[in-house]
Amino acid sequence: MDSHHHHHDHSEHDHNLPTDVKILGRAFFLIAGFMFVELVAGILTNALVLIADAGHMFLDAAALGLSWWAARISARGYDHKLSYGYHRFQVLAAFVNGLTLIALVLWIAFEAISRVASPEPILPLPALAVATIGFVVNIVAFKWLHGASDTTNVRSATLHVLGDLLGSAAAIVAAICVYFFGWLYADPILAVLIAVILGRGAYRVLKESTHILLEGVPNGVDLSEIKSKLIQAIPNIVEVHHMHAWALTAEKPLLTLHAQVAEESHVQNVTSEIKAILNAQFGIDHSTVQVELGDCPDDEEAAQVRTT
Repeated sequence: MDSHHHHHDHSEHDHNLPTDVKILGRAFFLIAGFMFVELVAGILTNALVLIADAGHMFLDAAALGLSWWAARISARGYDHKLSYGYHRFQVLAAFVNGLTLIALVLWIAFEAISRVASPEPILPLPALAVATIGFVVNIVAFKWLHGASDTTNVRSATLHVLGDLLGSAAAIVAAICVYFFGWLYADPILAVLIAVILGRGAYRVLKESTHILLEGVPNGVDLSEIKSKLIQAIPNIVEVHHMHAWALTAEKPLLTLHAQVAEESHVQNVTSEIKAILNAQFGIDHSTVQVELGDCPDDEEAAQVRTT
């Protein structure tokens, strides 16, 4: 009933892409580069809080890398192999990212608990120096990302960096506690704190990406509300059924539906009205609408199958 085009999915962001790709790329290399510095420093100074923060930076670098890669790859549009385009790559990558994070959190937690049982000395001054540099690196990355366009992709990357700022601050506090008070418990306790922050982030990433990969109804899309709104707003509609909503990415919801209309209805007008309401009131700019003047052919087929 309805011919639709995917081009509008991409054109509105095209003018933002070059800047966003550059900013995300720069932030990725900055964070990823410093992550290795922090990891080596954590091992050499025996500071678990630095190793934990390097883990947090690994998550951030991966998230930034994915955002950067997604911004580049989603601009490709679609082809005959991937008719919906390349957006799902970032969801799949986020899912893998979430699983590696859970493993990382469990390792940090295990290490920290064993250190609470028998605290180990750390080299506070080198740890403090590295954590302070990490804090500055994160502020630079945060300011860069703040200058990018306000898309979900960039926002999620900015949140990761903000979380990492907290990790660097925790590492600074731990190093100061050990240096001035010789309180070795500061290191494992703050490492656990970072593990908790990481764990929450990992859970959210996994929950959202799993929901999208399982073709779940996107957050904020209420099928019964859409149904009642369409029936109420368009007088010619008799019934709305076979509604299915899913998402390519968190910010790209898709919807298919059947609308049974009165015999005298103008099919093209009804389709246009449905699409206008879906776009304006529910933020769904990609929908497939089947308008039916009589009984639903899918239901007839189902009835025939049942009787044979």
